[in-house]
Order: sequence, then structure tokens, then C-alpha cells
Amino acid sequence: MSGAEAEAKADAEANAESGEFDEIAAAERDRDPDLAVIEAGSRTLRALAGPPGGDLPTRPDDPELDRALAEVEAELLARWPETKLDPSTARMTALMDVLGEPQRGYPAIHITGTNGKTTTARMIEALLGGFDLRTGRYSSPHVQSITERISVDGAPLSAERFVEAYQDIKPYLDLVDAAQEHRLSFFEVLTGMAYAAFADAPADVAVVEVGMGGSWDATNVIDGSVAVITPISLDHTARLGDTPEQIAVEKAGIIKPGARVILAQQQIDAASVILRRAVAADATVAREGMEFGVLSREVAVGGQLLTLRGLGGEYPEVFLPLHGAHMAHNAAVALAAVEAFFGVGDGRPAAPLDQEVVRAAFAAVSSPGRLEAVRTSPTVLLDAAHNPGGALATADAVTEAFGFSRLIGVVGATEGKDVRGLLEAFEPIFTEVVVTRNATQRALDVDALAALAVEVFGEERVQVEPRLDEAIEAAIGLAEEEHEYAAAGVLITGSVITVGEARLLLKGGR
Repeated sequence: MSGAEAEAKADAEANAESGEFDEIAAAERDRDPDLAVIEAGSRTLRALAGPPGGDLPTRPDDPELDRALAEVEAELLARWPETKLDPSTARMTALMDVLGEPQRGYPAIHITGTNGKTTTARMIEALLGGFDLRTGRYSSPHVQSITERISVDGAPLSAERFVEAYQDIKPYLDLVDAAQEHRLSFFEVLTGMAYAAFADAPADVAVVEVGMGGSWDATNVIDGSVAVITPISLDHTARLGDTPEQIAVEKAGIIKPGARVILAQQQIDAASVILRRAVAADATVAREGMEFGVLSREVAVGGQLLTLRGLGGEYPEVFLPLHGAHMAHNAAVALAAVEAFFGVGDGRPAAPLDQEVVRAAFAAVSSPGRLEAVRTSPTVLLDAAHNPGGALATADAVTEAFGFSRLIGVVGATEGKDVRGLLEAFEPIFTEVVVTRNATQRALDVDALAALAVEVFGEERVQVEPRLDEAIEAAIGLAEEEHEYAAAGVLITGSVITVGEARLLLKGGR
């Protein structure tokens, strides 16, 4: 084959691959306009990545089951999306009533805050599982598959069980819809599915993460015997308020009478609001930095080595396979929450939990999409930071854990977020930034994102690639300049949705 023929063949293959990507991406937008992930990716991007799917669920191999799951997703997405809210728990209360109050069938640990909720929930789940309790975990949003949101025994519901969970409650949805001013929303129906699935399992304990806020969140029909509040910062300000104090008012709404409250480090104004709510509810508060906390931490291969102080004493030599000070603080909060659930520190003589069980549980924790390495040579990291607080924590963690001499950012953000603040948090660590967009309707326009990036980074450090796959390719090319394989890296961030799409591009999985 001549050089010209070879070049023509390569161009044809590239065009075919590009056409396939566009076709799949377009189909995904139609199927899931708010939370779509692009189920496509080039062989080049996946060549040096990990196994397909990783530890997250992928599309079912069975075509009939895949079609059934897609139909359920379509019905859910025909309802109000997560971005459209009516601040009331009236519909959820009505749904729980017709379902027979499934959320009363097990105790719960209820988690709110601005950043760290999902990772903290996964840590709590791992610890409870280590003590042979059957857990149900409800988290949002998902990274790759909607089935991730509902887990039993540490694993997401199978596609088959997820479809069954929806079909089980579907007749009752019509009853509630008919009696309410507004139909149940996407998030409310998923919450109902989770609570019913946990009762059916049956779960010994539910670990429930709020969707937004707390007091009027759909999850707040549950009575958490332990209320966990992770660090509060500015996010969803149009809904929750534009100061930490105002946001804390909503988040403190998960504190129920007589509950144990596990309070992560907070700004003073936010902490004051939460403490006042706890007093009014006759709840007992344990504060990070006072009753529990991180005593020491050292960077280790693949994570960090911690000494934690819990409500019952010290826990030395805890290996956590996650990077950054913020993850260590999440671990301290999770440990205190589990101790509180078991009654440690409630007035009886305090004693630590079984330290070997605690160590084994933390060593097994994973948190997909949170400083997750998905490729080497160069290293490609995914992180779901989507607000300035999360971005600052990620930037600090990258600086501490990775010795990059050249780090290229790939940023795809969501409308309505403090994108300038996010970019400013990453500016000190990004050599250059490639701005792009994910495939959803909520994605920030790439030209608007580029304009902000130029203001923060300067024009010479900004590259624009509207398609995510091409943005990743461009960033990898920049990282490989001057053959700096060992010292160069790529960080893909800005949105959970962007990270989910990138994860599928790099790791595959239908």
C-alpha cells in the first residue's frame, strides 16, 4: 500500500469513528438529556486505561434487559429533572404512606453538606459492612450508570433488580401523581425506589445522602438516628442561599429529635446555625477537631496512612487508598458516624471499635471519579470537583500526592455554577487548560467557558476543544510534549457528568 493510500485509509477510519461517536452521543442526549454519559470512545483513548467499567456498573449485555432499563430511565426522565425543584416533602410523604412507610423498617445514617458526601457515604458503608451489617446506600448523582444510586451490601443494584424496583412502585406513583399539584420528580421516584428496595433486601441500616439542602430534600422523610454534616461551602446558591450561614439553615434540617450529630469542620457562622438546631432538637453533637478528628497523616504509596481519633479512642495505622487531606477528614467523619451508630460515646465508658475491622474496611474503600487514576503514561486523573471548595481540595491533593512537573487540565463545567471560582482554584496547578463540554443540555457553552478561562489563565494557556474525546486527546498530547511521560499528567474535572463521560471514554463499558 502506498503512503497516499495508507493516509487515505487512516482518514477514512478516523471519519468513521468520529461518525460513530457523534451517532452514539446524539442518541444518548435523546435518551437522557440531564444525566447522559457518552457510551463511546476511541481505541486510542482506551489503549492504556484500566479494565472496562472498573468497579462501576455498565450497560447490560442482554439486549432485552438493556432495553427494559432504558425504558425505565426514559420514564424517570420524563418527570421533573433534578434541577427543577418544589421545596416540599409533601409528595414524598404521600408516596411513603401508600408504600407502607418502608423507610421506617431500618435505622439510618443521613448525610448532608456541600462536598464529600458520596465518599463519606461509601466509607460509612464499608465500615458497617465490615461489622457484618447489611447496608443500603443511596447516593447521587451517578458517575456512569443510574443503577449506581441504589446499593445493597456494598454493590449497586443489578440492572434487573433496578427495573424490578421501579416496576414494584410504579402503580403507586400514579396514585400519588393524581392527588398532588405536581407529579413526583425524577429524584423523588428514585428515593422511593431506594427506600422500598432497602426494606425488601432487608437492610440492617440505610446510608442516605441528600440530593440538595436538607430540610425539604426528598430523602428527609427518613429519621436518621445519626445526622452527618460534611463541610458547607457555597453551591446551589440560587436554591439554598448565598452565604454558608443561609445554606446551613437548610442542611441542618436533617437533624431529628434526639439524633447524634457528626459535624465536620465548618466555618463559624455555619457551625453556629447547626449547633442551635441541634439544641432545639435535643440532639447530641460531636465536632471534628474536638470530639474526633485526624491526629496525623502521611503520604503513602497509593494513598495515605492515618491516625484517627474517634469517639471511642485512637485508631493508628489506618491505610486509606485515597489522596488528599480532605479524604482524611472524610474518613474521620465516617468513623465517628459509625461509632455514633453503635452507641460509642453516648455516656457509657468509651472504647474503640475493633481496630482490625476498621483498618480492613478503610483499606478497601474506593470512590470512583474522585482523584481516580484511569490511565498511565501519561497519568490521567478524574475528579468530580464542580465548585470552588471541591476544586481547592483537589488542587491541594494533586500537589501533595503527585509530582507533576506539567499538569494539563480538561474542564467541562455546568451552567449555574461558580465556574470562575473553580478555574481560579485550579489555576496555580494547571500548566495549560483545555476547555470543553459534556453531552448534556446543562453543560456550560464552550465559548462562554473559554472566555472565563482566558480571563483566569491568559490566552496562551487556554485551548478550546468542543468535543470531550478530542479535548482528552489534545490534553494527552500536551502532557507528552518533550517526552515528559514520568512527570506529566492530565486532570479531567469540572462536573460529575464530565467525569462520567470521560470515564466511559477511557475505561469503556457499554
